[in-house]
Amino acid sequence: VQGRYGEVAGMDGITVDFAVKFMALRELVEAKYESELSEKVRRMLEQYAAGVNNYAAAHPKELLLKKNFKVTAHDLVVGYMMGVTQLTGALDDLMAIMSNRIGMDKEEIPKGSNAFAMNSRKTSNGETFLAINSHQPMEGWYSWYEAHLGSDEGWNILGGTFPGGMTIFHGVNEHLGWAHTVNHPDFSDVYELEMHPREDLKYKFDGEWLDLKEKTYKAKLKLGFLKIPIKRTIYESKYGPTFKTKSGKFYAWRFVAGLEIKAPEQWYKMNRATDFEGFKAALQDRGLVCTNIVYADEADNIYYVSNGKIPERNGDYNWKKILPGNTSKTLWDAEVSVPFSALPQVENPQSGYIFNTNNTPFSSTEKSENPKETQLNKSMGFQETDVENNRSLRFMELMEGYDKVSWEDFKTIKYDNTYPQKLRTVDMRNLELLLQLDASKHPDIANGIRLLNTWDRKTDLQNKNTAFYLYSIYSLLEIKGNTLKRGGKITEAEAVEAVRRASKSIIKDHGQLDPPLWMVQRHIRGKVNQPMAGGPDVLAAIYSIRLENGQLKAVAGDTYIQMVRFTKDGVKIESSNVYGASAKPDSPHYTDQMPLFVNQKLKAMTLDWEQVKKEAVRHYHPMKVLRNE
Repeated sequence: VQGRYGEVAGMDGITVDFAVKFMALRELVEAKYESELSEKVRRMLEQYAAGVNNYAAAHPKELLLKKNFKVTAHDLVVGYMMGVTQLTGALDDLMAIMSNRIGMDKEEIPKGSNAFAMNSRKTSNGETFLAINSHQPMEGWYSWYEAHLGSDEGWNILGGTFPGGMTIFHGVNEHLGWAHTVNHPDFSDVYELEMHPREDLKYKFDGEWLDLKEKTYKAKLKLGFLKIPIKRTIYESKYGPTFKTKSGKFYAWRFVAGLEIKAPEQWYKMNRATDFEGFKAALQDRGLVCTNIVYADEADNIYYVSNGKIPERNGDYNWKKILPGNTSKTLWDAEVSVPFSALPQVENPQSGYIFNTNNTPFSSTEKSENPKETQLNKSMGFQETDVENNRSLRFMELMEGYDKVSWEDFKTIKYDNTYPQKLRTVDMRNLELLLQLDASKHPDIANGIRLLNTWDRKTDLQNKNTAFYLYSIYSLLEIKGNTLKRGGKITEAEAVEAVRRASKSIIKDHGQLDPPLWMVQRHIRGKVNQPMAGGPDVLAAIYSIRLENGQLKAVAGDTYIQMVRFTKDGVKIESSNVYGASAKPDSPHYTDQMPLFVNQKLKAMTLDWEQVKKEAVRHYHPMKVLRNE
């Protein structure tokens, strides 16, 4: 967030540095920090930053950059804005401009997450259930860690957060809980400017020729022992950050997340809410500009909203395309948003359940009670009513089989690893074609095709067809490459080529077409290497990469899992994380939750501080550690 990653990671880092600088997030934070964040939240951010700095002082060997290390509250808010920008998908537009792919359709949308809730209308024991099941990378900047936060003022919440987050991002307190999943309305717009035919850096806006403001940014690139200064120039127009591409054209970028700094404020209010009305009041802040929210509480309320701070846009334009950058008619006001009441949402449906798996928000409960798509969606840009994925289709299949759902049923649904009766993903509508090829037409790969034809669609460890499917689907993604589009289709020729590649690869790696899945897909960290069930876009989702030894290593999908019951005796919590509670290889908690994770088991957790203190393995104060007391 300080734009210094190039000093650590070389070329990969310098790309991140300039992306951060081009977004101009720090300038916005400096302008709005005092006026738009409450004194309490500012103090908390400042104390969080002080805590990081104190830790750095106590552990100097852990510093990646030893010189001038200091974290500020402004850094933290920039970090929030970076994370939210990534969640909105807006960075796709920036990267398209920077890599000269402007004008192309957007690539595959993020893989996303699961969340669902049920109240007494659906549960067999009258309790209220909540599943928090985000699908994130297993390691890296946006991997979850579990934390329990408390204060003498009554803050008491357990859940998942990211490094740099001073609150729980989704979890449960003594009264209520919520889960986030990524949603996909239109949060970002790109404009082509009309440049003056003779005068440099002048663009037309409402009939006048205006000057682009030139902005030069600096960063350092690590090359061996050297750090080379690098400069890049972009521009600023009425719309926002503006870039000259290799084609000579100028494009401007305007994105909602880059104009709003109040996400930490809103998450704090959500953390501290004690009832449904208080939680909904926190959402009205509109500081968190994106993500679906699936909510449940002790009063038996369940609630779903495809949350977003979406600008009011002129309906005369197609906002999915490149927009004309010469008129105020396409320049939306960041402070004038579509009313919260117009967002797709469901409150306490008669069906007794709500869900989201990154599918369309217009499919979030039993069909008759789903939100209705309106004309306003042409400018809001939510996925249309038929944009489902394998997880949403499978969830709906499962719900048809339950009149009432027990707690064990609820966990069975969460851990389901079977594909629906007809494969269909958001980005490949006719994926079923892969399983329906005619072996007689392709004798050289007939055995592989028969494995797909006869597959029971399960991804359990003993299954001898699943590995070949995984090799086939990953081969298909390689073939499609950057041409993979939302709502796209695969051809029979592409499916055949994917099976052909998969046949060669799996024989090379494992000596057979049909190794059991446990032999192929593994959960690996350090010296621990365990069999891993699941696959892409099942409810118990696992996404893998192929290692040199032929094993498929799980790298994303199910990560932090929290399952919650609101009972007459209070809130009951079970959870697990993908590896453990530490990212340090010498910690006993580096891998200690892996057996739970691969066996689809959970550990009991509590919000009772007395029990926490009694069972804690260590009590310490960070300042006393710093002073060696």
